[in-house]
Amino acid sequence: MQDNTRFDGRVAIVTGAGSRDPGTGTTTVGNGRAIATLLARRGAKVLLLDVELGWLKGTGDMIHAEGGTSASAVCDVSKPADCAAAVAEAVRLWGRVDILINNVGLSGPPGDATVLDLDAWDHGMAVNVKSMVLMARYAVPEMRKQGAGAIVNMASIAGLQGGHPGLLYATSKGAIVQMTRAMAAHHGGDLIRVNAVAPGYVYTPMVASRGMSDELREQRATAGLLKVEGSAWDVAEAACFLASPAARWITGVTLPVDAGRSAGNVGATPKPSGLVR
Repeated sequence: MQDNTRFDGRVAIVTGAGSRDPGTGTTTVGNGRAIATLLARRGAKVLLLDVELGWLKGTGDMIHAEGGTSASAVCDVSKPADCAAAVAEAVRLWGRVDILINNVGLSGPPGDATVLDLDAWDHGMAVNVKSMVLMARYAVPEMRKQGAGAIVNMASIAGLQGGHPGLLYATSKGAIVQMTRAMAAHHGGDLIRVNAVAPGYVYTPMVASRGMSDELREQRATAGLLKVEGSAWDVAEAACFLASPAARWITGVTLPVDAGRSAGNVGATPKPSGLVR
């Protein structure tokens, strides 16, 4: 019986595939590293993209240690030329593109409309939203050549709810939710599925690097209905499912991965920290 969760013969591109931590541990990796590793573990050839080559080394090492296949490339996903070159590199290496994981994102400037830095707003929107348009612009034509494809965009529960301390982050993630629906409608006729994952309070190196007391980690963990802290591997499982043949009849969906936080909250709510991903 065929395993429809595997990606044998498929080529994937993962943006933001690096982690800024020095190690390759299994509990504190970033979302991009976890997603790329799972894709490779399940048979995909994976092109790893990030703005610093050094950030990708741990991801590549993790994949290769498990016998997987990957290559790394520097890419500023806010620049059209970089995005075009990245897709071309995947085609040069492996002849096709089947999967695009639009994972890269940043928190952006803090504050509400009265105080946030407008130049930082423009940069944040370019990285969080425009980058996904650019990567799709060049990846979709390659998927059409294969007669199918899958795109997974990284949103956030901050894009599903109000109350986030940063207007940019919440706005950009909300835009991704609607962009995912629009892309699904545009490309469904080509059998290219477009879905999104909306992580909740996941503990990643990006979160840890900004300071995270044991008390705040406990508050974050108890904010969801399951009262369990999430990791990048939880996000990766969702992303890989949506990219897989197992989800062949699913498109236009934003899947919260948040221990039920967006469904309701009967426990303690942590103070807003901005550290959603």
